[in-house]
Amino acid sequence: MKLVTFARGASQSVGVWLEGRGVLDLKLASELTGESLDASSMIALIAGGETALTTARKLADKPPADALYPAASVTLLAPIPRPAKNVLCVGRNYMDHVKEGDRMFDRKAEVPSVPNFFTKAPTCVTGPDTEVRYPAKLTQAFDYEIELGVIIGKAGRDISRADAFDHVFGYTIINDVTARDLQRSHVQWFKGKSLDTSCPMGPWIIDKAEIGDPSDLELVFTLNGEERQRATVDMMIFDIPAIIESLSAGMTLEPGDVIATGTPSGVGFAMEPKGVMKGGDVMTCAISRIGTLTNTVVEV
Repeated sequence: MKLVTFARGASQSVGVWLEGRGVLDLKLASELTGESLDASSMIALIAGGETALTTARKLADKPPADALYPAASVTLLAPIPRPAKNVLCVGRNYMDHVKEGDRMFDRKAEVPSVPNFFTKAPTCVTGPDTEVRYPAKLTQAFDYEIELGVIIGKAGRDISRADAFDHVFGYTIINDVTARDLQRSHVQWFKGKSLDTSCPMGPWIIDKAEIGDPSDLELVFTLNGEERQRATVDMMIFDIPAIIESLSAGMTLEPGDVIATGTPSGVGFAMEPKGVMKGGDVMTCAISRIGTLTNTVVEV
């Protein structure tokens, strides 16, 4: 299922994107049919676990007409418009990106021995087809990073590698937009990674049952139609179970937590000459079996 958060007029709802048919409002559909489902927010739906997913699938199979809206009448938001905590991110998780990063920061390239974690503030999340603010007076090295987003479905701490996928709800697309100069000047990455609108996410969450094995998912990033990044998930240094095992060690992961799993090589700052972004640039992130996330850079 393609689970979405959408706006219709002044209201915000959680629904299912039904290709060619419209968007099903899950809260309204459950009220009309008498089904028990908390679809007050995407995080509430995720916390409902497999029971909630089963009910959502049932409603999507036979959607009540009064809860189905034409796609043109709604605006898709980030599937989790305001995460409950910071977006949890993995840096340096594709070897070719490690090499280009160490080269651009003039370091010796080394394979990380443990996942390199950082976070992005929840205020930087934005949705599909929105404008990404480029504060040109603040940064002159505005860059892109396509990433697979993993959404946690079941809470847990000290999760073993073997049990990791039991805690996954589904997958989305994330663009870890980064101010490279701020990333470097502030030494740790939070400031350069957390500018407003610097975390486009969406257009939806695909539940894990529909994706199956995520290792063959292909990531492709284009800037103004020019391909810059291409890789498959199985090229990650630390796979999804390793990330979850390491991140959850001594730290509770909760339903609705978002993990950005790292970007492959091809970022603009590593190019010669530099291929960083400017106002008017169109970023397109595509991941096979998930979809496409497009955003436009606007200088402010």
